[in-house]
Amino acid sequence: MNPLRIVIIVVAGVVAIGLALFVRNLVAHPKAPPAAVAQAPAAPPMARVLVAKVDLAVGDTLAAENMTWQEFPAANLNAAYITDGGAPAPAPAAGAPATISKASQTVTDIANAGGPKLQSMVGAIVRDSIAAGEPITAKKIVRSGDSSYMAVRLPPGMRAVSLPISVESGAGGFIQPGDRIDIISTHADATKSGGGMVTETVLSNVPVLAIDAKIDNAKGAPSTPGTVVTIQVPVANVATVARARAQGGLMMALRSYADLSGATVGPSTADTHTVRLFRGAGAAELVTAQ
Repeated sequence: MNPLRIVIIVVAGVVAIGLALFVRNLVAHPKAPPAAVAQAPAAPPMARVLVAKVDLAVGDTLAAENMTWQEFPAANLNAAYITDGGAPAPAPAAGAPATISKASQTVTDIANAGGPKLQSMVGAIVRDSIAAGEPITAKKIVRSGDSSYMAVRLPPGMRAVSLPISVESGAGGFIQPGDRIDIISTHADATKSGGGMVTETVLSNVPVLAIDAKIDNAKGAPSTPGTVVTIQVPVANVATVARARAQGGLMMALRSYADLSGATVGPSTADTHTVRLFRGAGAAELVTAQ
């Protein structure tokens, strides 16, 4: 037999044996199917909750500037939380869609001043301190008309004092909550031998907290004369006001809005005195001082 033919037969046999082994291994160990790609879990529904934008202390007043909306998982919402009223919705995927959605919501909030739910909280007073990012709840605040509203509204070192008021003694009934007044007392002067009266300013620049039980006055509403005015008095002047009330003859002078700056001050004597001055052997000189 031709040697070349022998070589070809040997090579063909080797190839055939190798192919047979390959096919057997392929049948015995089938190729594993590709692993399934795990899908990311769906984002949980989120709801917007009203929270403090900054730390709020006792006595602070809620305003649009110190409140904001923050997303919370709808499944973990507390019944006391204040939401914007919208239906919970899944948070948008991270990236450009989330950025666009957040920017759109911010523009909407600015255009609507935070929305009606946020605006309804404006003017409430903080009863318990609220940390930045903490949800605002009814237990943490008091609103106008609540039983503890006045106590929370008063700044430290101040007291709420009530005095009788009438149309005659209260600037014709034009004094309203939010105004500032001077309290003037006219009474008998016990230091004068012949009696007489003395007039003094008991306190000046005093904030009016309420007339009767009314603590605010709607814009444009007509003035309504009351019988009791509640004022804000520094604790050091409470006794002075009580003494002036017991003496009677109280009158309240309404201050101009252009003259409201400064702290409450008092008291100061406003009656006149005549003093006789002697200058050597010269004639006496009468001087009137106020």
